[in-house]
Amino acid sequence: MEPLIKINPGATKSDIRQKIWDYIEDKDLANFPRPVHNRIPNFKGAVQTCDRLTVLQEFKSSQTIKINPDRPQQHARFVTLEAHKTLLVPTPRLRSGLFNKIVPPQGADKEQLRICSSSQGVKKFSVPIGLDAKVKIDLVVVGSVAVSEKGFRIGKGEGFADLEYAMMASMGAVDESTVVVTIVHDCQVVDVPEDLMEKHDLTVDYILTPSRVIKTNCLSPKPQEIIWTKLDPEKLEKIPILKTLLAMEEQAGKDVTLGVAPPPAEPLLQTGPPKKQNRRKPRQKAARQDAQDESEEKNAEPQPNAGQRAPRVRKESRGSEGEGAERRSKKGRSGRNLKEKNPEETGGEVTPNKLPPGVTTVYLGGIPTGLRVSELKTSLREREAAPLRLTWQGAQHRAFLDYSNPEAAEKALEALQGLSLNGHSVQAELAKSQRRSKRTGPTNRNARSAAAPASDVEAADSKSEAHEQTE
Repeated sequence: MEPLIKINPGATKSDIRQKIWDYIEDKDLANFPRPVHNRIPNFKGAVQTCDRLTVLQEFKSSQTIKINPDRPQQHARFVTLEAHKTLLVPTPRLRSGLFNKIVPPQGADKEQLRICSSSQGVKKFSVPIGLDAKVKIDLVVVGSVAVSEKGFRIGKGEGFADLEYAMMASMGAVDESTVVVTIVHDCQVVDVPEDLMEKHDLTVDYILTPSRVIKTNCLSPKPQEIIWTKLDPEKLEKIPILKTLLAMEEQAGKDVTLGVAPPPAEPLLQTGPPKKQNRRKPRQKAARQDAQDESEEKNAEPQPNAGQRAPRVRKESRGSEGEGAERRSKKGRSGRNLKEKNPEETGGEVTPNKLPPGVTTVYLGGIPTGLRVSELKTSLREREAAPLRLTWQGAQHRAFLDYSNPEAAEKALEALQGLSLNGHSVQAELAKSQRRSKRTGPTNRNARSAAAPASDVEAADSKSEAHEQTE
């Protein structure tokens, strides 16, 4: 079958990802969460495609199956539990371990199994599996951004699926007989050049799409150990379990020499004055994007050179009389054109998009120093607590999350209990005015003006912006 997307000669992995993400968005082939950029796409027809897993003989004969935690594989987790097989799910971004075993309630019905297969259920009904556990995994199900009929796979670029497999190989949980399946849309099956594949890249044995079951007969070996030179000390700090594995392999006499972290070359090499569009264009784009889009958040993060312009930005935000106040009412602190801006209604805060009535705000406190807003948004998505809008005040170690109604906010609060970011516990609660509104009347859609004085918020925003500009 001819691929739906043609890959140009000389294309990089990044080029292929971008082309597929753009195609899926342009053709409206995805379900929530959108846009699909920087994600494993939750394509339309994913549920029906996951059902194809049950017809594979390798699935029928498997006892223990490891499935990634992404949304498009949620139904695969359900059919695994429904078939009374042992389901293992990796911990998000490997922060707290390698994987968890999902243990449904005794006598769980289908609806309860569906809950167990969701991201919330994975957290609620899971038991951690230690590195010393004697686990034998028969089948691995991963997501992909692109995959070829020859079995060459490209993920979203963070390398977690490859690293997870290598870690499982190191602990003896997988071997050459372990079957790897990926579940994708037909358009994601493309001609991935073999020369793009590296030793640490995970290949697949089966590709399931809405229209086909493809057996790849891939001869390229899968990772059988961790390639430590591909990792650096910073990676070990982010994934503590790697430290344990490193110590174990070092004790076993293996070479665990780490690689060198890539230097932040670009900002240091630029010596000329910053160009205006370096900062303004991505911020204008971010102002139009939904707040739960991590990929656009990355575009919205100011360029390092923009830090030199922070004083001008703060000056704009302090205008209060005559022409200055009028200009401030039309522009945000970052210079973005806004649809709505009323300092009296917002407590001096920028509102990039008009929010519907009934919006309820959640306060997040105790955000650790150095955490990036994109990392917070990733954690929110993983817990299915992505807000309509996120207001980031990293310098004050806090953020505010707007949800469409009180029920959505309560659901998010429940999901955020016990949230830990970079090893620090984060406090999640209704913003102060929201707590008052429970007693006094309708929800105050501008909770942050009550949660902190307008002057404090304004100062916090300026400091936060300056902080992000220097990251």
